[in-house]
Amino acid sequence: MKRLILYIMILLAIGATGCKSVKLSDADEQLERGEYNDASKTYRKIYNRLTKREERPLRGEVAYKMATCYRKLNQNARASASYQNAIRYEYPDSMAFYWLGRSLQAEGKYPQAIQAYRTFLEWQPDNLLAKEGLKGSMRAEAAKKEKKSRYVVKNAKIFNSRRADFAPMYLDKSLDQLYFTTTNEKVTGENRSEITGMKKSDIWVSKKNERGEWQRPEPVEGELNSEMDEGIVCFSPDGQTMYLTMARRAPDANTSVEIYTSKRSDATWSAPVKFEIIPDTLSAMGHPAVSPDGRFLYFSSDMPGGYGGKDIWRINLLDRAGSLENLGPQINTPGDEMFPYMRSDSVMYFSSDGHPGFGGLDLFVARQNSTRDFWSVENLGLPMNSSGDDFGITFGEGESGFLSSNRGDAKGYDHIYSFELPELKITISGWVVDKDDEPVANAIIRIVGDDGSNQKEVARDDGSFKFKLERGVKYVMLAGAPGYLNVKQEFESDTEEEDADYGVDFVLAAINKPQVVENIFYDFDKATLRPESKEALDEMARMMADNPNVTIEMSSHTDRHGSDAYNERLSDRRAKSVVDYLIADGVDPRRLSWKGYGETQPKRVTKRINKEFPQFEEGTELTEEFIESLPEEEQEVADQINRRTEFQVTSTTFDMF
Repeated sequence: MKRLILYIMILLAIGATGCKSVKLSDADEQLERGEYNDASKTYRKIYNRLTKREERPLRGEVAYKMATCYRKLNQNARASASYQNAIRYEYPDSMAFYWLGRSLQAEGKYPQAIQAYRTFLEWQPDNLLAKEGLKGSMRAEAAKKEKKSRYVVKNAKIFNSRRADFAPMYLDKSLDQLYFTTTNEKVTGENRSEITGMKKSDIWVSKKNERGEWQRPEPVEGELNSEMDEGIVCFSPDGQTMYLTMARRAPDANTSVEIYTSKRSDATWSAPVKFEIIPDTLSAMGHPAVSPDGRFLYFSSDMPGGYGGKDIWRINLLDRAGSLENLGPQINTPGDEMFPYMRSDSVMYFSSDGHPGFGGLDLFVARQNSTRDFWSVENLGLPMNSSGDDFGITFGEGESGFLSSNRGDAKGYDHIYSFELPELKITISGWVVDKDDEPVANAIIRIVGDDGSNQKEVARDDGSFKFKLERGVKYVMLAGAPGYLNVKQEFESDTEEEDADYGVDFVLAAINKPQVVENIFYDFDKATLRPESKEALDEMARMMADNPNVTIEMSSHTDRHGSDAYNERLSDRRAKSVVDYLIADGVDPRRLSWKGYGETQPKRVTKRINKEFPQFEEGTELTEEFIESLPEEEQEVADQINRRTEFQVTSTTFDMF
């Protein structure tokens, strides 16, 4: 009780006599009016004067209020330090731990933020915002070890000053004019904002030149900018009407914002006119966004009937009466949802500190289902988001555009960043060659995807080819050329969001000469096919299916050992074994014949054989006389080459009917 009485006496003394004429009541009034920059300076003066031990409780209160100002100014490091001071001086409100968690999270100090949130949840275990903050911090800490999205985010230096520049917006579909809000030193008016300490914001514009390059920004022409704060704009689909946010300032009222409109005439804009939504002078309404069809105006407001903080609402521009509606709890939370941007009538981007995020405001995309009764909300992730505030997005061509962020700025100033999602480079490439590794001239490759795509390409002179692909698509490829059998291959591209180049080669069999079937094996001195021959024989059956008008003769050849009669009988049985397998695999028997040639057709060394066995010169015929002239170890290699199974196309006009 003595401690409480002493605290009240100190409070009254500060309020009555001041501290070098600085009154706590003045600072409180500044804070109440939203003049955070001025209030922070006043609280700092008072805080520095409270040095006595008995003043510690009051010092904790002042530190807490000063931290609130820094938090509102996005000066997160200062806010964290001040909240920690409030806790150190035993400020009795447990919210100090919640706001400390928020500030630490915005600094990217996720482990410390997690601890602060957990401490707060010991007092308020059902607090939804703290739960979401804890979840977001834990997810953000884990995301440090995960791969970022493929978006590339860069500081758009040409638009940025040494102050705050934010909320970019294209004028229209031509994408050659970008409007944004700025507090640079050249804005209209000399007075600085009591809220931010910077000059009051104006609307500026940058235009592209004839080469498509952005030019230095300039103030918009006309009567738009004034001594007041103007900014955060959007446009009607025809680009003739601007919706903007203006600050409402009066000496006897709290700071708030309202939505205004301005009309375009040639290159100039008219003086803003207030856009009436509801007759409410207490609620803030700002951050307008017009739907692409011009039907709805979306905006952010703290008006009654929401879910806490600022919510996203909309109103029908064609018939305003009774059309005001809150977007509901799938979008809105007890935190703040702001800066809506309608990319289509069912896809909205917005910023929130109520949904789990990386700190401060995060960018989210919300997609409405076909029945328009459910929104799915997704965090845009890193690097689109950061530990700071990320907001005010606009899209240009494809997955590119601009956004606002105060990431990495110690003063909490916002800047404009460009972003783009580079096109994935997914390709498949390879060569079309014959069985002798020679490029096949004029080979045609077709590729058909289950996404409906159909591509065709003629191989280059060296037999190479290349196609662009899409992720997660099943493809069928067919390669062929005059005088060759077709070859088909199937594969499925990966779903990973990364560049990839698949490799596939086609080896075409010539129609006019025998073709060796590799990897056909028999038991010694028998015609029985060994199990390891199955893969090659199944491939042979697929080739027959890919070339349904072809008939072939299967032939088998032996080496020089054994009598001619024996070798012919053995090779004939082996050739028939292959034919029997193909028939069992579904090949029409009318398309197959067989013959055993024994040792009567020694193999001639091809380019491919020479590459594998360079000791044999290309074009050499491996006759018995030649083999016997070789060293003993090379004779077995030559005999191995002669022992082979081949097929020869006998007709290309088979008709199964």
